Amino acid sequence: MKWYDSPKVLRVLSIAIIISVCSLNANGKPMPRHGLHFETPSQTWDEAMPLGNGLLGALVWGDGSPLKISLDRTDLWDLRPVPEFHTKEYSYKTMRQWVTEGRLTDLHRLYDKPYGNAGPTKIPAGRIEITIGNSPVFEKASLNLAEAAATVQFGGQNKVRVFTHATEPVGMIRIDSSEPIKLKLLAPPFAGKITEDAGPGKISAGDLASLRYKAPLESRGDNWTGYLQEGWGGFKFAVVVAWRKSQNNWFAAWSITTSKESKNPLRMARENCQKALRAGFTKSVNTHRKWWDSFWNKSSLSVPNAVIERQWYLEMYKFGAATRPNTPPITLQGPWTADNGKIPPWKGDYHHDLNTELSYWPAYSGNQLEGALGYVNWLWDTRKTARAWTKRFFNLPGLNVPMTADLEQKQIGGWHQYTHSATTAAWLAHHFYLHWRYSMDRQFLKERAYPWLKDTSIFLEAITEKGPDGKRILPLSSSPEINDNRLEAWFPTITNYDIALIRWAFETTAELADELGKTKEAEHWRNVLSEMPDLVIDPQTKKMLVAKDYPLKDSHRHLPYRSPHRFRRPDKRYRRRHLHQ
Repeated sequence: MKWYDSPKVLRVLSIAIIISVCSLNANGKPMPRHGLHFETPSQTWDEAMPLGNGLLGALVWGDGSPLKISLDRTDLWDLRPVPEFHTKEYSYKTMRQWVTEGRLTDLHRLYDKPYGNAGPTKIPAGRIEITIGNSPVFEKASLNLAEAAATVQFGGQNKVRVFTHATEPVGMIRIDSSEPIKLKLLAPPFAGKITEDAGPGKISAGDLASLRYKAPLESRGDNWTGYLQEGWGGFKFAVVVAWRKSQNNWFAAWSITTSKESKNPLRMARENCQKALRAGFTKSVNTHRKWWDSFWNKSSLSVPNAVIERQWYLEMYKFGAATRPNTPPITLQGPWTADNGKIPPWKGDYHHDLNTELSYWPAYSGNQLEGALGYVNWLWDTRKTARAWTKRFFNLPGLNVPMTADLEQKQIGGWHQYTHSATTAAWLAHHFYLHWRYSMDRQFLKERAYPWLKDTSIFLEAITEKGPDGKRILPLSSSPEINDNRLEAWFPTITNYDIALIRWAFETTAELADELGKTKEAEHWRNVLSEMPDLVIDPQTKKMLVAKDYPLKDSHRHLPYRSPHRFRRPDKRYRRRHLHQ
């Protein structure tokens, strides 16, 4: 171990870095210039102002005729199984045979086409629509990052302020106006007319109505309205909005609850709203700000380039709005599922290629380990499902993880080269390692980081085979998403993508074994590492290749090293969706 790799030195360096970063801005809060400021209204859900607390999400958009607040909750999922993945032909052995025989049609039928089914998928919660007076005139809108609140100003001193409470299961709305307020609560069109059939190969499987749910049961009373929606398998969720008016102020609270936390989710949602109304807007704002003050005080950034500095604050705000240690991790769209009557793009699922991994990298340099815990906690809690899938599909010991997964970490399909990659668990293992290195939590190292790395390495040792030169290879190796889902996406030799992940897993498992005093285990993993080939380099240009004799011919939309989750240019509206171009 080098001197700069020792835990004590790393701990001191981490503290020094945190102190130096925080000292750039004493209170850490973003300035008004870091936020979003619109002089024209957002007219689509993916250009809205986002709010969230890890569990609940809201998108504020529209010109006031009406003003729209799209609602979401991160554990709202249609979890129906994929029938094709419970057949005898669904196995790694059969996949290898079909690849060898060039049976691309069968590969697409079994692995790719099921992704076009309506479910499983993430589902939205609904929408609130508010109209002030008869013809409100939009003036401006802004998102204050420090306070995590959106404000929309209309003519005649009419103003709407919205926030999703940082620590309570409610969102809140305050309207300053003496004019009449009209409110509608709209359920997603699950029981509507199907205008687009589900189909294979589509990034969206069509209308929400293709899920074929019953219409929601609507309820209302004095100063409240709500509905109870039943989904697949008896799963239910409820949405309620309650309000009160005093002089020139109109104050409302909304909440979303599920049948997994209450036998009567509608009543529970009403109780959440009434509790918030009793607390009042001012008190709720104060407790909300307290959490965000703590969040921003953990790190700050000051650089000469104002665009980069603002981008950092926008990204860290997004991270704070999308993560908590006890909520589901970030999906493709986070807690902001598409509000367009359609099943969300790519089903709003968990893409464990780089879409989940890179979304959490800011947590480490940004001193936000608590937010990253939501990710590793979920990975740990769903490991039994992943291990069962590993045994069922690969028929091998150890641990691998589906690259496309639902809320319960079940495989949902897609391009077979990547959704059934052998190295996905190694990608994910990196976050267990990073959490250990940044926290130096030895209990976490012993009980979670090392067991995950060890199980991953057991699987990788089992699935790799020794070639004629004695070096380990993967029978099926790819590099996302080179050659898309064609047969050529399987390379005749192991790719650098797979080599890098496997080498890192063996090397890191040995490192953690040493740290825990498991000398024999460390020796074993270093011996296995010595059997892995080195990364493939072009002998002439000395550049890294995709695989042997295969250079990167042109720029690709999905390189393993590019972050897909980003805001658009800060001087333009940004999109809250997975960007693939």
